[in-house]
Amino acid sequence: MDSSVVVTPPYLAGPLRLHPFRGLMLSPSRIGDPASARAFARPYRDVVARLSRWQEQGQVHHDDAPAVYLHEYTAGGITIRGLVGALDISQRAANPAERVVYAHEGVHPVQAAELADRMAEMQLNPAPILLVHRGGGTVRSLLGHVLSAKPDHEFSDRGGQRHRVWAIRSVEDLTALDTALAGSRALIADGHHRYDAYLRLQQRDPGRPTDLGLAMLVDQDDTPLFLGAIHRVLSGPSLDQLADAARSVGTTLELRDSSDAVARLGPTTLVATDGERWATLDLEVGSRAAVEVVHEALIPALPSAPTRIGHFHSVEEALAQLTRGDRLALLLPAPDFDLVLRIVAANRLLPEKATSFQPKANIGVLIRSLHDE
Repeated sequence: MDSSVVVTPPYLAGPLRLHPFRGLMLSPSRIGDPASARAFARPYRDVVARLSRWQEQGQVHHDDAPAVYLHEYTAGGITIRGLVGALDISQRAANPAERVVYAHEGVHPVQAAELADRMAEMQLNPAPILLVHRGGGTVRSLLGHVLSAKPDHEFSDRGGQRHRVWAIRSVEDLTALDTALAGSRALIADGHHRYDAYLRLQQRDPGRPTDLGLAMLVDQDDTPLFLGAIHRVLSGPSLDQLADAARSVGTTLELRDSSDAVARLGPTTLVATDGERWATLDLEVGSRAAVEVVHEALIPALPSAPTRIGHFHSVEEALAQLTRGDRLALLLPAPDFDLVLRIVAANRLLPEKATSFQPKANIGVLIRSLHDE
């Protein structure tokens, strides 16, 4: 199969439910250590043995009883709280009205299949996919009750993130949580390919632990993730060619000095630069995000397709690419969260790498072993 092909992952039917699982947690000295992330690399068949060895050395905690966890982490001055559990992925939606988990980007089937093979070999969900929703008062009231108790774990990791974790185990609390989440719908903020890999594993072996996949559910109205843009660097086109493309789609490139151009970056305005000249471009977006217009209208209007499109999370990273010549940076505005929700509700997907939800928790705080179930 062509590795460049992008498809829409299947949709799940409700109710949205997080099942308890027996959490594995690395020691604080290992969480946030790049070597720990590399420990989940090839050969994948050795990962379980490696975790067992770390556990014998006292570097892994393995809960005795299943729980749904409330995980709070602070990074870069932003505090995020989310429920971590084993997401029920056993039911597929027959029509759009049944959907409870929304993807906002497509996936590469080859990459998703490779991830499924990796998790099957490891027999682990190494990290939760990140979901966001609007929790509502009932969910927040329940979590307020959990937060009033002392955390089961509280520490700072090697990467500088601070963590607090509560295990929710009582039948009363878990039942209340099921009821509170039953009508929820969630957006995938990070982990589209892992989500699709979960579904592939479930399809291969239904009725097994693969009916579930590890997920963290964050209330965007309570402890919101920061939603940032991902900028583009086009290899090949010039600023003059971009100006011609802009005219062909009914708008005009306006040359400006660098500080004025960046100051004008906004929901309908992007910035273009070749490192020497700077310009702004006002887009007619309508109900679309600016990144959609860039990929659906502006880039196709160029005289020839870029030989490569690079994606960068910061302006500084994007501009650093321009020293190599023959490159053009497009600095994009961050999409609004409500706009992303409207796009997925309208059965559209954003282009690949359109959003950056931050901060994400370092790997190793909560891991799910398929051998436990």
